[in-house]
Amino acid sequence: MSFGPPPAGFRPAAPPAWNPPTRIEQALWEAKARGDWAAYFATLADSRLYFEIRRDKADTEPGRVNPVFTHDPRVAGGRIWAVYTEGMLPAPDPYRVFDWQSLGWFARVWAPSDPAVIVVDPGSPCEAFLPSAPPQSAVWAQAAERQDAPLERARVLTLRVGGPLDGPVARGLACGALLFVRDGLAWNAMAYHGNGYPAERRLLREWWGVTGREEWQARQRELLDPDGANPVWEFALSLRRTIARDFGGHVDTSYWRDAVARVLRARAGGETVLTPDGVTTTPTVPEAETEARIKGVQQLVGRITRYEARFRADGILDGNRFVGSVDAWNFGRASGMARWGLGARYCSLAEAESAVIEAGRASARSYKSWQDFAAGYILGRCLHFDDEEFGSWYTDMVDVHRVLMSDPGSPWRTVAFR
Repeated sequence: MSFGPPPAGFRPAAPPAWNPPTRIEQALWEAKARGDWAAYFATLADSRLYFEIRRDKADTEPGRVNPVFTHDPRVAGGRIWAVYTEGMLPAPDPYRVFDWQSLGWFARVWAPSDPAVIVVDPGSPCEAFLPSAPPQSAVWAQAAERQDAPLERARVLTLRVGGPLDGPVARGLACGALLFVRDGLAWNAMAYHGNGYPAERRLLREWWGVTGREEWQARQRELLDPDGANPVWEFALSLRRTIARDFGGHVDTSYWRDAVARVLRARAGGETVLTPDGVTTTPTVPEAETEARIKGVQQLVGRITRYEARFRADGILDGNRFVGSVDAWNFGRASGMARWGLGARYCSLAEAESAVIEAGRASARSYKSWQDFAAGYILGRCLHFDDEEFGSWYTDMVDVHRVLMSDPGSPWRTVAFR
């Protein structure tokens, strides 16, 4: 049985000139051209397969899948189930949304009322027509059974067509690379579908409390605020930066801890500061409260230095370098939030792009290189989630950091940081 051409006997005279959007479509195209259907199916089994769903049903019945079937005159009966690899998705549309599943899922859920044919990337040179009903479906379904690597794993996927490869948008998108490369999603997909419309909405609701446009806007503003990072973390790190600048480099941890105590005790007596409203004096702080603050920040200093020691062992920091700021923790997530909002249809493509560009600009003001940025992001993530367990909150970042620093196609090797 032939799976490539339409069932009506259509055969292209010669392979068309084509620039595949990603390595996925290239692998499909090449496998189809040489008639290697085992390789074609293996590529599908290792890829997200997106399909259109009804937005009204997704909003009212979030636990159910309601696919939109389409028509192709080349197929007997006309009805098909169109599926798309990531590089072949259309730009996000307010009225047209997509979900995704793995190849094996389509074989498992098929019902007699579904179309008899699945069409992969309709109309493209890597298009293929797959019989969706058993027993014919067993040929391609077996490829899904042999797939043993998770789809959501750290790997670089680049849109060669349809995604920016350099310039301010690419730079802003690369600020979110730790998040998107971690899951194997295209790092430069500005026109983002990502985890699919239902999952993007669910994840924003569960992780961020975002259920609508205004909440998304508020979160986006918070993440792009240059003063939005944790003030205690930034106080400790900025104090070390000042000491390093004044004394020419390395800062002894005990000296850093002592400096924390000196500065906080000095501030406890009240400070005269210049504010937008004029010169004011801050109130004094009770001694017990001051000592509690000192103890807390000194403990934080210990946590930071222990994380940095591990960072050096795992290649995140070089030599005696240290983390200057955790602003990247916000700016990297701001880049992600822009795309998540677009995937959930809480913003337009233009709004998402503007936020991505600002994330890149803000990062360039705080850091000098992708490696500096990465260390700041990972430290922020660990201080927020990991609690020195060095569990998956940390190890996931180590894995994706290695990929981003070593893969020749990584944006951290192809896109200038500034």
